[in-house]
Amino acid sequence: MSRADELLPIGPRGAPEVYEGMDMTPAQIEAVSVEERFVPGAPDVRVLVYRPKDAEGTLPLVLEMHGGAFVRFNAESFPAGSARIAMLGAVVVSVDYRLAPEHPFPAGAEDCYAALGWAVKELDVDLDRVVVTGGSAGGALAAALTLMARDRGGPTITFQALNIPVLDDRLDTASMRQYIDGEGFSGRAAEGMWLHYLGEDVDRSATSPYAAPGRATDLTGLPPAVIVVNGMDPLRDEGIQYAQRLMAADVPVELYVAPGCPHGAPPVDVRLQVQAGRILQEAIARAIE
Repeated sequence: MSRADELLPIGPRGAPEVYEGMDMTPAQIEAVSVEERFVPGAPDVRVLVYRPKDAEGTLPLVLEMHGGAFVRFNAESFPAGSARIAMLGAVVVSVDYRLAPEHPFPAGAEDCYAALGWAVKELDVDLDRVVVTGGSAGGALAAALTLMARDRGGPTITFQALNIPVLDDRLDTASMRQYIDGEGFSGRAAEGMWLHYLGEDVDRSATSPYAAPGRATDLTGLPPAVIVVNGMDPLRDEGIQYAQRLMAADVPVELYVAPGCPHGAPPVDVRLQVQAGRILQEAIARAIE
């Protein structure tokens, strides 16, 4: 067994997997259409497009990247969250990016960038209201897209919503040590995640910021952000540090720390987790209004 598998077992690959409690509700099924599309490329990138059924005309775009430590889940895994955003009055594109370790970086990031370019060209969306969002590893991909779009002169991203984001492969924060064996997603699992995503034999002295956005030396010119982190999460401090660095680069940031909440495990007080979700949702709603 490899070091990565020992720290973060992947388990069997199978059919589309819906995260527990994230099925669409009857009200969401009634209000939102879901369409499978394919972004031309090498290979093509599969996406799911969520759209409010009663909406007409040009809508804002929210490009969404799912979590799962870069190795698990897919575009179907969090449909209730995608539908919830669509019901704000947006077209939501959930990207079924390629997973590690079969497809290590930069495969997933490039898939998401291709999906962004396709969405702004092929869908009837408002180019002045383009949001990227993601949770956990999806937060890394969302943040990476803002860097890639800036550096490549790509589509203008107007807001980034990062939920408990993965941001730094160096694993040297206080929270990473504090929750090295934490409940749910631990510091050890984070180490395994990066070994899967980057490769076990890769030189980590110069990791690309498109893989680990915390590595970026220049954060100027990036879009405003909301960053939500959990207080009992090994990823907590890298999210806080990224928020501070964005602010130092004159990027407007709303930061919320949900105390008593682990990563991928039940919170001490569920009301705090609900509040964190509401803050994220309200920030996206303001960005697309």
